[in-house]
Amino acid sequence: MARKLCDIGFGGYTLVQDTDLYCYGTDAVLLSKFCNALHKDKVVDFCTGNGAIPLIVDALYSPAAITGIELQLSSYLLAEENAKLNHLENKLKFFCGDVKNVLDFIDKDSIDLVTCNPPYFEEGKTLGSSEGPMHIARHETSAKLEDFIKAASLVLKNGGRLCMVHRPSRLADIIELSRENGLEPKRLQMVVPFTGEKANILLIECVKGAGKQLEVLPEIALHTRE
Repeated sequence: MARKLCDIGFGGYTLVQDTDLYCYGTDAVLLSKFCNALHKDKVVDFCTGNGAIPLIVDALYSPAAITGIELQLSSYLLAEENAKLNHLENKLKFFCGDVKNVLDFIDKDSIDLVTCNPPYFEEGKTLGSSEGPMHIARHETSAKLEDFIKAASLVLKNGGRLCMVHRPSRLADIIELSRENGLEPKRLQMVVPFTGEKANILLIECVKGAGKQLEVLPEIALHTRE
């Protein structure tokens, strides 16, 4: 285990990470800012990893409660440690389990906002090693895209929101699966490395029980050229 302590850059919170596991990056920050949590919201974060998104969302918006669900025990234990490190153990709760069993942890129709930074790659489309925690974090080894969207629909209240970060290549799948589960896409934002380049990240918000009307927001460029 290669542990390091990081300042997340929000709220003075710090984060213990294990570099042998999946470490948070730009995607987590983008999703946290995009979700626009309200102070009254009950939030659930799928694929919470070491708890980075709950920490950033709390620092930015201070919602009423945040719960994280993580499949891998090693990452879940880090999330628990990070809640205690930042004296948030009474506000941030974590469960170790599969989102396909989400109702074992979260009541049906009880949540205002679900955030999700899921594995981007379908199983069989391998990126690097086909084993270990990094593979599980990046590939749909247990739950698939449709499982995350179905789980969100189960726990969200009517009018509740799913905010997800993913790859643009999965946009059609996200929209189709969201509508199949009663979630209507309402906001979409593409993220590019530099202005004029092809998008490599998307941010999407889907609302349970909403009518059809999608707002496409201006793209975000992560870098500027000198």
